Amino acid sequence: MSMEISRVYDPALTAQNIVSQKKEQDAALFSKVLDEKKQSVKLSNHARKRLTARDLHLHNDDYQQISNALTELEQKGSKESLLLYKDMGLIANIHNRTIITAMNMQEINTVTNIDSTKFIK
Repeated sequence: MSMEISRVYDPALTAQNIVSQKKEQDAALFSKVLDEKKQSVKLSNHARKRLTARDLHLHNDDYQQISNALTELEQKGSKESLLLYKDMGLIANIHNRTIITAMNMQEINTVTNIDSTKFIK
């Protein structure tokens, strides 16, 4: 005589697994969005106006280069930095990942209230 173990269908257990999987997916999505947000670069209204007035342009690939520079500066403990990029100077708040002003290279004579400078190639 063989003993057969029968599996009992438990709808509550199945629903619990679905809820658990959904929570895991939501947590992963939230983590991804948070990581993307941490890597994003923001422009202050002042910086937007300065870029427009000086006919300076930033494209999508520029933002990635700037983001990488901000990450490096943050790891080194910088707070306010002058980023020298292409034909412009950008002053950034490192903690907020925000470009707060922009200038062309001819305007960079004296820059104050920064603790670092980064040349972005």
